[in-house]
Amino acid sequence: MKIGIVGCCGRMGRMLTQTVLDTAGASLSGGTEQSGSPYIGQDMGLMVGAGAVGALVSDDAAAVFAAADVVIDFTVPAATATHAAMAAQAGTAMVIGTTGLSAEQQAAVDAAAAKVPVVQAGNMSLGVNLLVGLAKQAAAILGPDYDIEVVEMHHKHKIDAPSGTALMLGKAAAEGRGIDHDASAVMSREGHTGPRPDGTIGYATLRGGDVVGDHTVIFAGPAERIELTHRAGGRDIFARGAVRAALWCEGKAPGLYSMRDVLGLS
Repeated sequence: MKIGIVGCCGRMGRMLTQTVLDTAGASLSGGTEQSGSPYIGQDMGLMVGAGAVGALVSDDAAAVFAAADVVIDFTVPAATATHAAMAAQAGTAMVIGTTGLSAEQQAAVDAAAAKVPVVQAGNMSLGVNLLVGLAKQAAAILGPDYDIEVVEMHHKHKIDAPSGTALMLGKAAAEGRGIDHDASAVMSREGHTGPRPDGTIGYATLRGGDVVGDHTVIFAGPAERIELTHRAGGRDIFARGAVRAALWCEGKAPGLYSMRDVLGLS
């Protein structure tokens, strides 16, 4: 399967490139960087220290979409929305790991999913997606006597908060409890907040250092506390999941899919 990578020269892009090269049944069709990048015209294989593979870095995203069976996007929300329109135009499947999309940007992804298969997830790792299922199950079993808090920490360069993974976990807990997430979420606390309102889902965001991603869902109840935690040891878990999702897209009908669909957990 021919896989394109937008934003292929950044830290995540290089890891995705190497993972495609290491994966049976996958091949690189090309990648993109912004106009003016010194990497334009370079072979993607040489860029990661492998041999030349004939897939070049370009500033023409539309051409990369046209040449690929599926394109992986871990860029920024505005770019992802533009890329989604290109995917629909080219009839190319898409795997999206970008987080922090606005409602308008998400609408562009939804529109593309009406025409091509799109796998979108706030986190591509197997362990995190298992954690999502556990959070939903725990919320349903423990009931409203247990307060729910989602705590996440990432490296100091992350630009959105809470993380997409934290929101995945909070939404899963809300679903398990049968409540509306957006109406129940408390994204921050400051000053004299008063007692914690019943039925809310709280979020705490930490940033610093080079933390890849730590997520904990806390269920704090009468005389006990249950904590479900996942800690990412390296970004390669996200790259492996994304490439697995890309291969999974082959032959799929248009639609918006999650990583849980890819892993058969939904």
